[in-house]
Amino acid sequence: MARYEGIDFYNLDALFSEEERMVRDTVGTWVEDRLMPIIGKAYIQREFPTELIPELGELGVLGANLPEEYGCAGLNNVAYGLIMQELERGDSGIRSFVSVQGALVMYPIFAFGSEEHRRQWLPKLATGEAIGCFGLTEPDYGSNPAGMITRAEKTSDGWRLNGAKMWITNGSMADVAVVWAQTGAPGDVKGIRGFVVPTDTPGFSAKDQKGKLSLLASDTSELVFQDVDLPESALMPGSTDGLKQPLMCLTQARYGISWGAVGAAMACFHEAVSYAKERVMFDTTIGGKQIQQVRLADMLTKITQGQLVTYHLGRMKDEGTMTPQQVSLAKRANCDMATDIAREARRLLGANGILVEYHSMRHMANLESVYTYEGTHDIHSLILGQAVTGINAF
Repeated sequence: MARYEGIDFYNLDALFSEEERMVRDTVGTWVEDRLMPIIGKAYIQREFPTELIPELGELGVLGANLPEEYGCAGLNNVAYGLIMQELERGDSGIRSFVSVQGALVMYPIFAFGSEEHRRQWLPKLATGEAIGCFGLTEPDYGSNPAGMITRAEKTSDGWRLNGAKMWITNGSMADVAVVWAQTGAPGDVKGIRGFVVPTDTPGFSAKDQKGKLSLLASDTSELVFQDVDLPESALMPGSTDGLKQPLMCLTQARYGISWGAVGAAMACFHEAVSYAKERVMFDTTIGGKQIQQVRLADMLTKITQGQLVTYHLGRMKDEGTMTPQQVSLAKRANCDMATDIAREARRLLGANGILVEYHSMRHMANLESVYTYEGTHDIHSLILGQAVTGINAF
């Protein structure tokens, strides 16, 4: 397909299976046909294009790597990664919606929830009939979830939830929230448990996060719990080991982000190459100037490195050999790479680069959030530092 010309420099396409290529091309075509014509307007108006949610369900991209038994596509993890790549070629906000729905809501319900949770929620989440959000980050405890103060107190017939969560994607439109809360003494990491919370439960409220300069076409919210009474069945029975389970969810999300960042970088590179071959300055196209060719060569090199990392990471995930530290390296490296490429593409576009008709500056702004969420660049640096030295520097 034309959009891949010059971007698959090491011919990774030959390493993908026929099914993986079909998934990639189907989602990529949907992004071009359905998302790209409206994403600029959605971004300027600061609105998530909710009209696309049923189509995402029909595409099978919601919880795509979860079992067909629960209404999901049952794809392998490389195909799932390619879905994230293609969605973020369109916009980080769209990929974030799908990533949260699948990796942070459907995955924990599947992995740690009861069979009743799975049967009740997964089929509806897979079609987009229901929307989910993931409540871990708190206003004062982002990079340190062990310090959370949201509490679930045991009652005679269940649990009472109080507290707040911040920076929650899909929060204002969610039908269900996977919420992590402290059930033990303050600071007791082992006391952190997960709950499946319908958002129409009395005492639950969500409000939009105001003042964002990034991810404008994304629903970002604050969740507040004021004496939210939950039945005993709301507790996810598999959430028995403190922060281990929510961190497992984050590993799933970070894996998808590492692919998505490559997609954003590819979109910026494609736009930069197209513009460089058409824009005339001093009687020749700027693509014929050395400074722009060096810029494009650097971009191509970094993208190729990112593609190789995600491809091998995906194969390891499917083989069951992937480690969280390897995911940290991929998330850290590819988000850093993509932010650099988006900035360089915007610069190559000159004054036109700030217009919504072009996409690199939108990607550049979005990627500043992607660089930070699901573990900041510095947090992943410390994870890798600990892996190398054996010394915890947190």
